[in-house]
Amino acid sequence: MGAIVQLTAQYVHEPVEQEQTVAEPAGLASTGGSTGTVARLRAQLERVQGRRLDAPVLPVHPALAPLLPGGGLRPGSAYCLPRSTSVLLALLAQPSQAGSWCGVIGMPRLGAEAAEGLGVDLSRLVLIPDPGARWLAVTATVAEVLPVVAVRPSGRAADGEVSRLAARLRDRGAVLLVQGPWPQAEAVIEVGTPTWEGVGRGHGYLSGRAVTLTSSSRRWPRSRRARVMLPDASGQVSAAPERMRPVERLHAAAATESYAFETRAVG
Repeated sequence: MGAIVQLTAQYVHEPVEQEQTVAEPAGLASTGGSTGTVARLRAQLERVQGRRLDAPVLPVHPALAPLLPGGGLRPGSAYCLPRSTSVLLALLAQPSQAGSWCGVIGMPRLGAEAAEGLGVDLSRLVLIPDPGARWLAVTATVAEVLPVVAVRPSGRAADGEVSRLAARLRDRGAVLLVQGPWPQAEAVIEVGTPTWEGVGRGHGYLSGRAVTLTSSSRRWPRSRRARVMLPDASGQVSAAPERMRPVERLHAAAATESYAFETRAVG
């Protein structure tokens, strides 16, 4: 079963650490050689962002990997998600199965049974249904100890508090999944065009739901899309099968014109 944790004020009195600003070093124009320039650029970006660009990522389902830079959840980064419980649980499934503890904050209607059905390991899931007005402080505190934290904000956060939380995420190597807008997100995922499978001409059983997920990131020149079953017929996450276009029958007149040829008698 998942652990239900109720935080009180004594856990959130500790102020969030101030973000350390790093001055961007100058002198890029004087670097010699393309290899040296690329290495210096990478080193500068790593110092400014506070993480290695080639650092390993937390695994996600193969159907979701193309939607994320690096093919997984990058430690120290935040991601914007739609208010879709299925999308959130689908992203939490693989990290929890791989041994990462996951926390979900501010979602009192999230069900443990639904989470387990989509592959989340309940033995590594912490639920904080009602963090109160200080949801951001609770989120920062949970990010100190859990590698993956999901939150549904209950109000707007000040820019300074968001920057301090971002610094803490980088320092601890935690991943933040936000149901809603969030500044400087690694990727923004949106969901659309849902269709249900299994319903015939007014009757049948719902066997799965296919959705189109769109992901945009500052690391990509344009958005990426993937058609995903959330859930499929077995209740799991999977890539939606490609539908074959039906073969159109040729009209009699068109068939005659296409295949007309000269005939003659022999002998």
